[in-house]
Amino acid sequence: MSCDIRICSENAVFGQPEVGLGITPGFGGTQRLARLVGAGMAKQMIYTARNIKADEAYRIGLVNAVYPQEELMAAAEKMAAGIAKNAPIAVRNCKKAINEGLDVDMDQAIVIEEKLFGDCFETQDQRYGMAFFLDKNKEKVKEPFKNC
Repeated sequence: MSCDIRICSENAVFGQPEVGLGITPGFGGTQRLARLVGAGMAKQMIYTARNIKADEAYRIGLVNAVYPQEELMAAAEKMAAGIAKNAPIAVRNCKKAINEGLDVDMDQAIVIEEKLFGDCFETQDQRYGMAFFLDKNKEKVKEPFKNC
């Protein structure tokens, strides 16, 4: 639940069994689960200590995608490669905007986003990315941020 993006194989099982042991979920289990799936679903999962399968985890938003086990690693690597080909500073600023914005009200979140957006314009990544986007002959450079 601490990961930015969660994918799993179709045979994955998820649960918060702690109440059956007489304890509460630790390490952010109550807090992260509620933020991912909503308070009602988190309470149901935690109070019942019931396990859920991959398809249910996907349906409630606990995972982003479900793959056959033999395709999982390739799918994860493809997604990681897709993220890695983008401007690293912009990706980092997006993560920061999302994470920090969730802790404040919408007006403050927009201020955080605006600052991080503006910060991107001071980077080589932005200059190179915009030039690449505007370049009519993109074939000469297939991975624009490899040089940054």
